[in-house]
Amino acid sequence: MYHVGDKIVYPMHGAGIIEGIETKEILGVQREYYVFRTHGRMKVMIPIEKCEEIGVRDIIEESQVDELMEVLKAESTPMPTNWNRRYRANMDKMKTGDILQVAEVARNLYRVEREKSLSNGEKKMLVSALQIMESELVLVKNISEEEAEKMICEVI
Repeated sequence: MYHVGDKIVYPMHGAGIIEGIETKEILGVQREYYVFRTHGRMKVMIPIEKCEEIGVRDIIEESQVDELMEVLKAESTPMPTNWNRRYRANMDKMKTGDILQVAEVARNLYRVEREKSLSNGEKKMLVSALQIMESELVLVKNISEEEAEKMICEVI
């Protein structure tokens, strides 16, 4: 169980801080929720009993940042050439919430984009993957969004 002030990652939304714990009644059912604010300032209410199922996790340790950077530097991994299959495979990786898989998606899409145009969906996914990584780096390293973005861009 998390506590107010804990820094967590909510898959597909990024990293943020738990601002509170509230009990809400929705459709006649009372549940406890974490009040989570993403680094992008979006407020999300996460049902406490669904956290594990959703994939909510602690932010990475600072010692793991080097591993993240190594994934961004590494060679691209093979991806389907069909954009629809590639999109689905990448979306599955994004949904895991695993920062290393998100980094792999960002790295691969960034490199595909340099060679040819991405579909609109893939462009949005690339932006999302970059923002998710930035949000976590901001909290892990206690740096600004601009510094996190620069860190990623220099490596990728």
